[in-house]
Amino acid sequence: MSRIQACFEQLNTSGRKALIPYITAGDPNQAVTVPVMHAMVEAGADIIELGVPFSDPMADGPVIQKACERALEAGTSLRDVLAMVADFRRQDDRTPVVLMGYLNPVEAMGYQTFADACVSAGVDGVLLVDLPPEECEDIAPQFRQRGVDLIFLVAPTTTDERIRRIGEAASGYLYYVSLKGVTGAATLNVEEVASRVETIRNLAQLPIGVGFGIKDAASARAVSRVADGVVVGSALVNQIAANAQRPEAIAPAVAAVLADMRSAMDE
Repeated sequence: MSRIQACFEQLNTSGRKALIPYITAGDPNQAVTVPVMHAMVEAGADIIELGVPFSDPMADGPVIQKACERALEAGTSLRDVLAMVADFRRQDDRTPVVLMGYLNPVEAMGYQTFADACVSAGVDGVLLVDLPPEECEDIAPQFRQRGVDLIFLVAPTTTDERIRRIGEAASGYLYYVSLKGVTGAATLNVEEVASRVETIRNLAQLPIGVGFGIKDAASARAVSRVADGVVVGSALVNQIAANAQRPEAIAPAVAAVLADMRSAMDE
């Protein structure tokens, strides 16, 4: 059983929902990331999505785009991100870590080399935003053979037929994008989210994490009532940006936001 599957089963047994924070690795510098990961776990995170900085993050809004710019300016590479996960694993062998990014750096490294590096570092899942399920035949077996989950996005406009196909190709969980547009966009409609999550449940047999538009404790609580996991990114990255000149303040600031969300989700 993968660490991600075990995590969701344990949460389900205890009647809780997964809190899944996202930060961009290396933002604003590489020394900050691992301490922030540990602080997020202490604040109640169940799974960590770690963004691989990329120069053209087309699915992300300005907040994450700027985080990628800061990380790239700090010299952060895919190999650096893998090294951060390995460093995190020295103290935490329980919390699943998912790398979230784009295909180009993975293709540059090579699928097999990347998959091997994920296993060595302790990565549990990979979400490649621009990898459609129709084109994953070459890369999916590399992860499947090594027990690394391949996670896919489901959009509000995804057809039922395609959701079935995504469900067959994916493992770990599905990431439902609750808004049309990029990360950090408008306010989400929880009733619409609930309806779409129910549809996805009937078409794919995987836990469903919902992201995009989770801005505060109230929205995290509302989404946790209808989904298996709540993914929060821009609200945390905003804290990193606000404290970029005071790195020592980043971990406490991020942890405070997450702790409020955890409390609200567990009410």
